[in-house]
Amino acid sequence: MFESLSERLQEALGGVRSRGRLSPDDVDRALRQVRLALLEADVDFRLVREFTARVRERAVGSEVLESVNPAHQVVKIVADELTELLGGTTSDFALPRAQPAVVLLAGLQGSGKTTAAAKLAHHLRSERGLDVALAACDLQRPAAVEQLRLLGERAGCPVYERGTAGRAVDTAAWALEQARDDGRDALIVDTAGRLHIDEELMAELEAIRDRVRPHRVLLVLDAMTGQEAVAVATAFLERVPFDGLVLTKLDGDARGGAALSVKAATGRPVMFASTGERLEDFDVFHPDRIAQRILGMGDVLTLVERAQREIDERKAAELERKMRRAELTLEDFLDQLRQVRRMGPLTNLLGMLPGVGSQLAGLDLDERQLDRVEAMILSMTPEERRRPEIIDASRRRRIARGSGTTPQEVAQLVKQFQAMRKLMRDLSRGRLGALRSLLSR
Repeated sequence: MFESLSERLQEALGGVRSRGRLSPDDVDRALRQVRLALLEADVDFRLVREFTARVRERAVGSEVLESVNPAHQVVKIVADELTELLGGTTSDFALPRAQPAVVLLAGLQGSGKTTAAAKLAHHLRSERGLDVALAACDLQRPAAVEQLRLLGERAGCPVYERGTAGRAVDTAAWALEQARDDGRDALIVDTAGRLHIDEELMAELEAIRDRVRPHRVLLVLDAMTGQEAVAVATAFLERVPFDGLVLTKLDGDARGGAALSVKAATGRPVMFASTGERLEDFDVFHPDRIAQRILGMGDVLTLVERAQREIDERKAAELERKMRRAELTLEDFLDQLRQVRRMGPLTNLLGMLPGVGSQLAGLDLDERQLDRVEAMILSMTPEERRRPEIIDASRRRRIARGSGTTPQEVAQLVKQFQAMRKLMRDLSRGRLGALRSLLSR
């Protein structure tokens, strides 16, 4: 997320962090680099000028420059101002108790609107326990209805669709009646997009809005389009006012201009961020956490929330008991590996740890290696997973054939696992020994 911008900003502030005392000239030099980083990220130059002016006004004051640690104070000021630029506070996506509460999604073709609709439905269903349905009203793009139907199945949400015949406004009205009859809590309406803004697109959106009277309207923007996203948002705001935005493709090489500019340009907050291919890769947009990640401060809160969502507490307690008794098996290891992988790509997870994000530049974390580990463990018999010490040369050859790996890779996995289990056993015995020593005194 914002790799290039994050790297440039951390580089700009690196000189400040390394100094014990700061002068106004030191601050100005750092801010020149910050200004260039923001402009390269495609942030509007007026916003950049205002941003750096506010930072300088706060940073060159005597309370900062004469403080015990002025460098940390300056970095904190940049983080605070970056948070304000991103929207300030987290916006609550509140839905009324209407049955159903109607959410209308708008956006250009290619912005990821249909996928965002399914992700939002999955989020409302899994996080808030709502009974959510989807309305397939994108009748312009080939296969859009089928795409939403398949995504709806994965999200566990019904999709109201009548093919691509007829008018989108009639399909939307019919879907709303179906949702009412079925007693749904929410209905998300996926609308058609175009490659550019035109009168036909806006007229259709206005007709659907007037017919279904949505409680919330969300605009879906591609974060990789930079300043063009701001122009799109402004145009939509004039014809179909929206309550908030969904930024998609933040897992790509997004320069960040859209996220950093759109709140100031439209006055509407970014409410959700799509950060991956999976339905689960959809998070509430927290400006303060995003600012901290950009500046290399990590995002421990989001990491903890994902862990709480994906990791089974009962299994974690059982795993802890097995680790204390050195009874961990390859089956346990595989189960934990899968739970961690459900939290997202390893690079993203490591980037949430303070100080780690900047160390990942140029580091090649091959997720396919984890696939090979899974394949090797799954190619073992239950007895081999529980007692890897019985895996001899012939068993290694069989496991390698079944997993598409080599006997050497199988041997390395078994060796590393046994070393880890021995370490756990030694640690456990060391703790018991220390406890006995204390009790004997």
